[in-house]
Amino acid sequence: MSEDTIARMRQRLAVLAPEQIEIGDDSALHAGHAGARGGGGHFRLTIVSGAFAGKTTLQRHRIVYDALGDMMHKEIHALAIKALPATN
Repeated sequence: MSEDTIARMRQRLAVLAPEQIEIGDDSALHAGHAGARGGGGHFRLTIVSGAFAGKTTLQRHRIVYDALGDMMHKEIHALAIKALPATN
């Protein structure tokens, strides 16, 4: 399931035209946790995109949450985000 979830995350985040994207699955570290029992995974995301230029950290995180949409209520229980603006 997590490979499918990561693939779907990549598809949805593609709208941000990321220059770099890394998604890690930390779900195994949270086995037995209430969110894990409910089917939602724990993920780490590092993403670099021009879409984040001039945005605060909070604004960048909201952009990521908006791109992921309903996945944040189902497949993703927890998401650690490192969203950085492109440096070009």
